[in-house]
Amino acid sequence: MHEMGITQSILAASFDAAHNAGATRITEIRISVGELTETVDFALQFAFEALTPETMAEGATLVIRKVPARSHCNSCGTDYYHDRFEMVCPNCGSLDVTLLQGRELDIDSIEADDEPPSKGPATVIVTDEQPAEE
Repeated sequence: MHEMGITQSILAASFDAAHNAGATRITEIRISVGELTETVDFALQFAFEALTPETMAEGATLVIRKVPARSHCNSCGTDYYHDRFEMVCPNCGSLDVTLLQGRELDIDSIEADDEPPSKGPATVIVTDEQPAEE
């Protein structure tokens, strides 16, 4: 389960940022996760809930924004969304494509303050980025 290591890294970076800002508590961490990273939402949730007790992120919320895979066809110029298995251009059938998004694993923002850490369980919210109509 690579989600445990991913979550440890997210928390370590968040703790460093919060400490550098003089904060004592993290209330929310927002991340973007591309569809092609093949992370499992439930495993990220489990890892976050398991790793945050008795830390400055205890009781914090993790907001996961899922980013769909999107590519650009270098043959015909079409930009299109696709799943993780089918990257062929739907317009011309070319495999000469460049991935535009879908492999993200970014910390978008961290909310922190100087209050004592909250006691209680962590919360995880998953949102799907909706592809724009093509």
